[in-house]
Amino acid sequence: MSATATRVLVLNSGSSSVKYQLLDMSDTESKSGSAAGRLAVGLVERIGEETSRLAHTPLATGGAKRETEGPIADHEAALKAVAAELTADGLGLDSPELAAIGHRVVHGGLKFTAPTVIDEAVLEEIERLVPVAPLHNPANITGIRTAQALRPDLPQVAVFDTAFHTTMPEYAARYAIDVETADAHRIRRYGFHGTSHAYVSRKTAELLGKAPEEVNVIVLHLGNGASASAVAGGRCVDTSMGLTPLEGLVMGTRSGDIDPAVTFHLKRVAGMDEDEVDVLLNKKSGLIGLCGDNDMREIRRRIDEGDERARLAFDIYIHRLKKYIGAYSAVLGKVDAVAFTAGVGENAAPVREAAIAGLEEMGMAVDAARNAVRSDEPRLISPDYARVAVAVVPTDEELEIAQQTYALVNA
Repeated sequence: MSATATRVLVLNSGSSSVKYQLLDMSDTESKSGSAAGRLAVGLVERIGEETSRLAHTPLATGGAKRETEGPIADHEAALKAVAAELTADGLGLDSPELAAIGHRVVHGGLKFTAPTVIDEAVLEEIERLVPVAPLHNPANITGIRTAQALRPDLPQVAVFDTAFHTTMPEYAARYAIDVETADAHRIRRYGFHGTSHAYVSRKTAELLGKAPEEVNVIVLHLGNGASASAVAGGRCVDTSMGLTPLEGLVMGTRSGDIDPAVTFHLKRVAGMDEDEVDVLLNKKSGLIGLCGDNDMREIRRRIDEGDERARLAFDIYIHRLKKYIGAYSAVLGKVDAVAFTAGVGENAAPVREAAIAGLEEMGMAVDAARNAVRSDEPRLISPDYARVAVAVVPTDEELEIAQQTYALVNA
């Protein structure tokens, strides 16, 4: 790799979308601001539709966001459109300054415990994991193959959502079902949002002025998808999502933890088939199933107007959060910090306040004035006397992917 090649393009390919960021890794380490090293960001959505949309912001030049609409047939066309936007800003994919392309891959199973340079064998293994990640891995593979075709000479690196959680001990990762059946079908708890949990747990340690190895952190990644993790000395020892991203916390449209027998009951009594149950639990449950809204801002507005369904949905959401905070406090034994992150965790002060309320005997408390502050910077929202720090730490999964990618190709 050229000594001048310090840029990494990060691609997050969904089934009908591509999120991307171009970062200069020579800038990111020396600055704490969220825009440090970021040269361009963008999103292509509704790929395959007549109403496809590309939104591109050239941060390097300070230019305004550019938006275009029109049909984008597939991921190859989407990435070519992205490349054209970058070229227009003097940041083209043919630049000798581009060191690698980093890809978010949702499921890496047990084989991939770290970022990995992609070759055909790696792609084949990602494809073998499609049955346990049918909504995500196929889109990730499509993005990888398209990027390889555009820059076959460039290192392509997979950064796996599951990798951070592969440090879980077997007693936390195993389900209590027949071992032979579980092994034959790869049934175990893998966890997700790993790049976010890795980044936030490390940044929380920095906020406390300690090394990650010295800190035990409960990370609460609360977005439309939500997960919790128990991180002991920089290593994940438990996490709320399991075989799929359905297990765990109440989410925007996912149920989270549920008695498995509910699925049998719905088949026998309601006559629902597997696909209908899947859609119910993944897309019609959680907050939207409880009250018809999955936007926490709208739910809070409805609560303020006296809406009882919204209040019940919020209370169920908070109750589940408290259960995981309590459970992971027991798992860790000693907790140094609880860190809130992602869209809801970073922006919904009432969620943070309610989740910690009543946990004073566990050493946790929230200072109302600190909690009300809005900022893009990591910050403490607990009072000075609290035994356990409560923090808000904005996540940066793209930066984490870029850093892992750059470290691997620059080793």
